[in-house]
Amino acid sequence: MATTPDGRTVPPPHADERTMLEGWLDFHRETLVLKCSGLDDRSLRTAPLEPSPMTLLGLVQHLAEIERNWFQRVFAGLDVPPVHADAGWDGFGLVPERGMDEALAAWRAEVARGRELTAGASLEATGRLSEQEAAHMGSEDVSLRWILVHLIEEYARHNGHADLLRERLDGTTGP
Repeated sequence: MATTPDGRTVPPPHADERTMLEGWLDFHRETLVLKCSGLDDRSLRTAPLEPSPMTLLGLVQHLAEIERNWFQRVFAGLDVPPVHADAGWDGFGLVPERGMDEALAAWRAEVARGRELTAGASLEATGRLSEQEAAHMGSEDVSLRWILVHLIEEYARHNGHADLLRERLDGTTGP
């Protein structure tokens, strides 16, 4: 497999749909980790784009919640608590006791669990939405294909935020 100069795995240019979707999702996951690497705890907790309170640490926590919601709650129908119950409903809140190492470990565990739950599942397989999500979506269920595309979109959007946060913190730019 090809990699970028910074070590991220390049999604295959020719592959079946499942391989392509999972490749792009993994690429964006790796990009999130890259954007957070090499910074001290203070920087990871700094919200440099006022008035937004968004931080890189908060983004990692949020995306752990996103992984859990879509793969465990929606797709697998599991009744699981928030990953970071002390970080607010969206996971962005910070607590002094949790640093990036712990947040990344929790995020990696959510990624692994999502892979486990979807391994071998058809892209046509469906998960059930909450009443609130169903009202917003206009459907009670979504396919695994939709979930994977949505996660790619979610990571791409938040990696754009991470680009801006990182640039404001130390001037680092790039893919």
